[in-house]
Amino acid sequence: MLCSFFLFPFSFTFLPSLNMKMVAASVGVVFFLLENLSQGGLFLKRELLIALVLAVLFSLTCYFSAEYNGTGDYSYASYIFSALTWLFAAYAVITLLRKVHGRASFRLLTYYFVAVCVFQCAMAILIDNVAIVKSVVDTYIFQGQEFLEKVDRLYGIGAQLDFGGIRFGLVLVMLTSVVCGHKEVQKNRWLIFYLLFSFVIILGLGNMISRTTTVGGIFALLIMALSTGLERLLIKRHMVKTYNTLLLVLFVVVPIAIYLYNTNDFFHEQFRFAFEGFFNWVENGKWETGSTNKLNEEMWVWPTDIQTWIIGTGKFGLFVFSTDVGYCRFILYCGLIGFGIFAIFLTYSPFVLYKKFKPYKLAFLSFALLTFVYWIKVATDIFFIYALFYWIEEEEEALDHIDEEDYYDDEGEEIIDIDEEANEDSLLHSRYL
Repeated sequence: MLCSFFLFPFSFTFLPSLNMKMVAASVGVVFFLLENLSQGGLFLKRELLIALVLAVLFSLTCYFSAEYNGTGDYSYASYIFSALTWLFAAYAVITLLRKVHGRASFRLLTYYFVAVCVFQCAMAILIDNVAIVKSVVDTYIFQGQEFLEKVDRLYGIGAQLDFGGIRFGLVLVMLTSVVCGHKEVQKNRWLIFYLLFSFVIILGLGNMISRTTTVGGIFALLIMALSTGLERLLIKRHMVKTYNTLLLVLFVVVPIAIYLYNTNDFFHEQFRFAFEGFFNWVENGKWETGSTNKLNEEMWVWPTDIQTWIIGTGKFGLFVFSTDVGYCRFILYCGLIGFGIFAIFLTYSPFVLYKKFKPYKLAFLSFALLTFVYWIKVATDIFFIYALFYWIEEEEEALDHIDEEDYYDDEGEEIIDIDEEANEDSLLHSRYL
């Protein structure tokens, strides 16, 4: 539940001003104070302090732009408080993960987030098709349902539009990174099947909620392709098993999807929306969607004077320039100065974590690139995903990969067949001791 509150925060109708992200952050602050004060002080890592300094600089730039232009629009002037909220909400998630499992790691977070995303996809289908479920959710959950009803879009509990699609995409990247990069996962074929089955469900149903899910799905598939070993003219043994399992998943899911598309009006309509580009390509010979056409034709709005290019107009809220494009909205709001600081801030975090979580370096590289891809469509940031990993200790992550040296030599070549090694358990046990 806490992971769902973190990934897909919402408010209750009887407390519309209290977001569940804020509740999680409050719990995180309590955990942080209790843990650190018991150790004699408050401690933050140097790399996290640098990230917060960049967030402060961005906030000050936005504040100056709003004041200089006299707009009173402080949409991002308080960004540092938003970043701190995400940090302490993440601290609550990581702390409880340690209490349950004894440690926190990329892999454990992925398991929970995958479960949350599958749940959200299932809830979106139920809310739209089961009246009593929809009634209960709409009665107690506040998430702008009026607008979602107006545009006829699916929604879960806090999962809707690009907000949900971005999170689905990030979790898909984490999922394939774990499947392709973790030895414990590779030893369990049923776990691989579950994760890849979840991948297909999140990609398919997630697209019905928001087609932005596709962007993360493409990066996730690229990670799978790059993990194969084709650049060295070979295919890694464990990836053969992964691809075989993926084919089995598709063998199960695709016939069901085709059947539902041809026999159920709801799924027929939703599949056409989710994969509109594919259907247009098959039927009309051109890959396009209505939203992409609108984006290209109407939403690229740029400054018209030097002052706006440099420091912006100080206007961001209320769709003032009639554009969703992140590049346009940020530059129009705080100019190239503010946009540049924000870009550095959101590039610094994945760079630091890239070095810390080496087995998942492709995931953090993907996160960094996804930020700039998402800005083509919408003004957002994904600092919340980095906030989680700032709190995971290197020793915890190392323990999660303690068997890695046993399977690879100094040059990274696989030297032990993990499926056939008879004394594997005793090997790992002795190494742990």
